[in-house]
Amino acid sequence: MSFNIYTLSQLQQHLQANPEQWRPLVLTNGCFDLLHVGHLRYLQAAKALGRSLIIGLNSDRSVQSIKPHSPGFPQRPIIPENQRAELLAGLKPVDGVVLFDTQTAIPLIEAIQPDIYVKGGDYTLETLPEAKAVQACGCRAEFITIEIPTSTTAIIRKILEERL
Repeated sequence: MSFNIYTLSQLQQHLQANPEQWRPLVLTNGCFDLLHVGHLRYLQAAKALGRSLIIGLNSDRSVQSIKPHSPGFPQRPIIPENQRAELLAGLKPVDGVVLFDTQTAIPLIEAIQPDIYVKGGDYTLETLPEAKAVQACGCRAEFITIEIPTSTTAIIRKILEERL
């Protein structure tokens, strides 16, 4: 495994030991099940907002709770959490990956106290489940325009349609 895949307690220790190395700290989160160029461009834009980019990665259990299984559609996630974490950790813009088990990143935001919290432009402050946590920790929310409108679900659908 990569050196920049952390447990939450390991990440907190690194942040506290060397804050100048990490700040301004950018946090984003998601499932990142099947990586595509839209993910890469999103992460590049997020990294450009600060010195360090941490990805909160939904655990397998978390993905299953937010993306329930549908008949005729594969169980999500497609890629197991340890492999998704390693893929993300290997991307140039990413300084760290931490798995989390909850449906939202609220506990992660509260624990890490990022300077900037980033989500895709399909969110607004009004629709962001983590908005109160972002405001409470004093960080700012940034919404990145989606350059290439694609999704893991759309990729899976295309594969299933081609199979028929």
